[in-house]
Amino acid sequence: MKLSKTVLITGATGGLGQALCRQFAREGYPLIITGRNPSRLTTLARRLQAAYGVEVRTIELDLGVQGGAQALCERLGQMGAQVDILVNNAGFGLGGPFVENAVEKQQEMLYVNVHAVTELCRRLLPGMIKRGWGRILNVASLGSFVPGPYNSVYCASKAYVLSLTRALAQECRGTGVKVTALCPGATHTGFAHRAGMESTLLFRVGVMNAAQVAAQGYRGLMEGKTVVIPGCQNKAAYFLSRFAPQQLVTWSSGAMQKPRHNARREQHTSCFG
Repeated sequence: MKLSKTVLITGATGGLGQALCRQFAREGYPLIITGRNPSRLTTLARRLQAAYGVEVRTIELDLGVQGGAQALCERLGQMGAQVDILVNNAGFGLGGPFVENAVEKQQEMLYVNVHAVTELCRRLLPGMIKRGWGRILNVASLGSFVPGPYNSVYCASKAYVLSLTRALAQECRGTGVKVTALCPGATHTGFAHRAGMESTLLFRVGVMNAAQVAAQGYRGLMEGKTVVIPGCQNKAAYFLSRFAPQQLVTWSSGAMQKPRHNARREQHTSCFG
């Protein structure tokens, strides 16, 4: 069944991004998908159109630079597009010790994970409120709830996303707009292999596939939930982190994320989804 409400999905060509695209396309929503790689965007759009018969429009741009979110909104205006559902999925992490990561890469990550999420919500939310209906899905992380040694800026950025989402969800009560944070744990998105984390504790047990995460995120969004934590193991980890001594929680988080010496530590999809 084709639907009239349009979904904007950022970071569409990554593992979780593709799964979210397929989830919404399967439900019949027309899509606008964004990413930095034009060939991957085009290929994904063709596959979605062929498989689900929905309209898919693409926008190539980089949200990791100053002005990226504004440029995206300008492109939407040029297209005459009305965004009814915003999925802020674009993001990446930098593993390894804080002092060893390049300042420039940390700044780029904050532009994607924090600035772009904030600006897209700010620019698109007023129209949703005016129309009396809208949905925003912000992809956060299980790492939003705890400090993340060896992944410190990433976890801090996702803690911001979670806090922003909870605040906006409260502000939007009674407007017809629902705002949801999706907080996945370890997910098969290709990150573990490329970052050399396949043998770490984080990826040994309970790793979910991206389709499962996307399906639970979609369901929680449509049900109006503020926070969605996919998977029983991830829910258990969250509740343990609330009641265990914080020093122990932080040590445990660091032990699970400490990379091997030869690991590549950057990938434009988070290790938590």
